[in-house]
Order: sequence, then C-alpha cells, then structure tokens
Amino acid sequence: MSIPVPLRRDFDASGLRRLARNSKDANQARRLLALATIYAGDTRTQAAAVGGVGLQIIRDWVVRFNTDGPAGLLDRKAPGQPPLLKDEHRRALGELIESGPIPAVHGVVRWRLVDLVQWVWEEFRIAVSEATLGRVLNKMGYRKLSARPRHHAQNPDAAVAFKNVWPAPSARGFCDLI
Repeated sequence: MSIPVPLRRDFDASGLRRLARNSKDANQARRLLALATIYAGDTRTQAAAVGGVGLQIIRDWVVRFNTDGPAGLLDRKAPGQPPLLKDEHRRALGELIESGPIPAVHGVVRWRLVDLVQWVWEEFRIAVSEATLGRVLNKMGYRKLSARPRHHAQNPDAAVAFKNVWPAPSARGFCDLI
C-alpha cells in the first residue's frame, strides 16, 4: 500500500464544511465534504464513500486541493483539440484571399471553400473540412459573400425598359388606380 498524499495544514474540517455550505457549485461542495471527512480523521475509503468516487479520484482531489485550494475543486473546462491551422497557416491563407485568385495559376475566378481546402492541402498537407475552414475564415473576419451574377454583355439601358413602373401615389390613396 502506498503512503497517502497529506492534506494542507491551513484548512480544517469545519472550515471545509463551511465552504461547502456556501459553494454555488454542487460538485465542488461534494468534493469539499469528502476532504472534510479526511480532515475529521476518517479514512480515505470513507471519504470516497462520501464523495461517491474511488480512492484514485480522492487522491486527485487532494492533489488539486493542495495546489489550488478550494478553487482547485471546481470543474474545469476541457482543453479540447488543438487547432489544425496555426498562426502562420492562417496568415498565408489571409494573404492568399486578399490577393485574390489568378485564373491561370489557380484555375478559378473566385475563391470557394472547396478551392481553399484544396489549397491548404497542397500547400501545407493539412486536411481540413469545408466547415472547419469556414469557421476559421469567419474568425479571421471574412464573410461568405457571393456577387449576384450579371451577364458580361448586359445593357443597363435596356434593363430600364423592362422594369415595372408604377404611377406615383396620389394624396387620396390606392383607390385612385382602380
């Protein structure tokens, strides 16, 4: 059997119970009560029964409590997966977007997410999905915009002739038109 990790000396059982009573976090209160059991002189097995966990978890709580105090017993947010695209990748991607595509080189006349995903793979050998790249670009301040298509030979003067032109409304209202 291994030697248990000793608890800090600057707390006692009544102090931990008071902190548990005033805590807004139920999990922190449960952990504080389990450690108060140890301070009261009970075994770690009894503390594990109070906390509803195993002995290894009690040991982890003791280590966290010793380093960070009662705040160490709060639930922490999981760190999550590190981002695939680092700062230098994002910088290069931003420069590419700002310079715009060169049709002869890139084979496109406007950037689409699928084209940028392909460029990231060819340039850095990083496989990202279109959704992920869209989120990255959104965080970088880019918006998914597409211009309304217009035919290159469109005559603006001819378009005016096809517009619906309503007469100006009179002071009497809509009934004048009927």
